[in-house]
Amino acid sequence: MPPMSRTSLPEQAAEHLRESIQQGRWSDRLPGVSLLAAELDVARHTIRRALQLLEAEGLVGGRGLGRSRCIAAAGGSAALRRSLRVAILRHDKDLGDNPQTSMVLTQIMHSLKTAGHEVSFCKKSQLELRNDVGRIARHLATIAADAWVVESGSYPLLEWCATRPTPCLALYGRTGDKPLARTGPDTAPALRSATRHLVALGHRRIVLITRTSHRKPTPGRSERAFLEELASHGVVSGDYNLPDWKETPEGFHQLLSNLFKSTPPTALIIDEIPHFFAAVAFCARHGIRVPEQVSLVSTDCDAMLDWCHPGFAHLRWDNALIVRRVVRWVNDVRIGKPDRKTINFPAEFVPGGSTGPANVAS
Repeated sequence: MPPMSRTSLPEQAAEHLRESIQQGRWSDRLPGVSLLAAELDVARHTIRRALQLLEAEGLVGGRGLGRSRCIAAAGGSAALRRSLRVAILRHDKDLGDNPQTSMVLTQIMHSLKTAGHEVSFCKKSQLELRNDVGRIARHLATIAADAWVVESGSYPLLEWCATRPTPCLALYGRTGDKPLARTGPDTAPALRSATRHLVALGHRRIVLITRTSHRKPTPGRSERAFLEELASHGVVSGDYNLPDWKETPEGFHQLLSNLFKSTPPTALIIDEIPHFFAAVAFCARHGIRVPEQVSLVSTDCDAMLDWCHPGFAHLRWDNALIVRRVVRWVNDVRIGKPDRKTINFPAEFVPGGSTGPANVAS
């Protein structure tokens, strides 16, 4: 995967001004540089650079030295008024399958509609289409869309998307080195921190439970980080640490039953909130004490974790940055400037009461 890219301060200022213009805050001209710098609490040279970016897009025009920019009456402003049809391809069929992802998608949909776009979910999800690229391609061909947002797409699917003329942004998912826009949290460093934390507590039998698309055909970046961190501490890893399982409630329960049957793990790192709380319920039902017998870490940052006491160890990031990135990407598509950047946002490991010293006798 390409290195993490960050949005510069001038680009952030330009995005704020672009959205304000789009929402009709100013009718014919922008305030002066000093006023805009004071409003955004940035330096004037940052505003000047942001205005240069907007001029290059044709959204604003200069009116001479020392005079504020005018808002373009045609061209760029016409592009801003154009409504795009955005189709969101979900990974799961049930909008409530993952409350965290559902919340982000709801915010994206609301923000895009506020920006004047037409947004809809595809009628079928990737799982309903059996994660088959051919089936998904035929389904997308039936949908009139100017842009696609693909949630948690597999590498083969996103590889195909990168070859299509329809602009596509991967929300999470694995793009590898393909020329495709991608955004989401950069969880690899945080997952390394979580693994180091567990190893420092004496854990050696650590299992990471994640979706098939994150493990196959090869482990993803975060999964590789987990395995590499184990190896750096002398822990020989294999299928036990990154197990295969059928992505159904029954398959998840069977996985946990098999794990705890003979060589029970002393720590579980679990991707996605529904899976995490299913594991909590499994432990409670089988009398497995947390964290005395098994430590638990969630790789999600759902708000419901804040209601638990003591808190569960988890990864955390700012979802608002992801939502803004998607909206900014769609707006760039609208003016004919789609980008193919990977812009991920930092995640951190938050320790909690669900981790403790390893009980190797369990």
